[in-house]
Amino acid sequence: MIGITILGSTGTIGVNTLDVISRHADRFRVIALTANTDDVRLFEQCRQWRPEYAVMAAPEAAGRLRERLAGMQDITVLAGTDGLEQVVRLPHVNSVMAGIVGAAGLLPTLAAARAGKRVLLANKEALVMSGPLFMDAVKQHRAQLLPIDSEHNAVFQCLPERYSEGHTGLRRILLTASGGPFRTRTLAELAGVTPEEACAHPNWVMGRKISVDSATMMNKGLEVIEACWLFDVEPKRVEVVVHPESVIHSMVEYRDGSVLAQLGNPDMRTPIAHALSWPDRMESGVSSLDIIAIGKLSFEAADVVRFPCLRLGYEAAEAGGTATTILNAANEVAVQAFLERRLRFNDIPHVIEATLAERPYGPVESIDVILDADAAARDTALGHVLRLVESRA
Repeated sequence: MIGITILGSTGTIGVNTLDVISRHADRFRVIALTANTDDVRLFEQCRQWRPEYAVMAAPEAAGRLRERLAGMQDITVLAGTDGLEQVVRLPHVNSVMAGIVGAAGLLPTLAAARAGKRVLLANKEALVMSGPLFMDAVKQHRAQLLPIDSEHNAVFQCLPERYSEGHTGLRRILLTASGGPFRTRTLAELAGVTPEEACAHPNWVMGRKISVDSATMMNKGLEVIEACWLFDVEPKRVEVVVHPESVIHSMVEYRDGSVLAQLGNPDMRTPIAHALSWPDRMESGVSSLDIIAIGKLSFEAADVVRFPCLRLGYEAAEAGGTATTILNAANEVAVQAFLERRLRFNDIPHVIEATLAERPYGPVESIDVILDADAAARDTALGHVLRLVESRA
């Protein structure tokens, strides 16, 4: 039995992971489930899966969960970052699904790497914020790092088995992007879009923050940075291609001209099942791809004028160091303000660019450096949000 901790079990990645695991109850044992504030949903998951541990990031939510679980003495309830880190280090946990969205997932995901676990990485922000530190931890502690993002999982599947040993003729990585819900809208129309429109992705079912990132294409900017760290390539060798059908999840081009692609229905259970069972394959619950019904696959160049967040992602990747930490922090602040209807959609890249221009970059030397850069960038970004709000009052 493979023991697994699921960080962010009530979110989209966590729910899909449990769905895949439910099809293979003879192979997996859920050791710990964690959530941020949704104690109601985590309670229901605990009733079904009976983990040894349940963790709420918010202490007040942990108190509510303890009351709900009063009759289940075999489940230990923990709280906060310390609790999250504790359940990834447990000796009988083999795999950790890192499904917490945003910077909140950095410390527990890094703890899993330092504990030498198989880390199933759905939290791209951990690499965006702390790339060299995180990859050093993976190597030093002999952790296994398997990507869950559909694009990076597709690249992983298209790379040769001996890629990590330097046996490769890689020319470039082609990351596909759906283009989100606003691919064909004019710049003038983008100014008036609502959070509801931004969260209505045409192909994927995702959480609100990631859906907005997809709509601005910041998600793809973050994925460029993630790809550079995962596959040890420079940003200029990672190209974003808009592919509205979301059937090809990414491609790898080799020096001999060959291009390998991974195809499948847009369903996160495919990369989740792949990583859970790697190097084997197992049933995911995803239906077969009907390539005849799809009929055609189309591609477009990514428009960085319409979607400046993609340009900012590349610029931060080239700058390196804490530039990517600052990028991520400013984006999280701006997206939250948009979801709260304090910012317009087109304001998001302005807040990020202004924050990047104001905050100094430096090398990623320690976790404290990363956390300090993150906190300072959030303060700066919030200041830009408030000034935009006041200018329109």
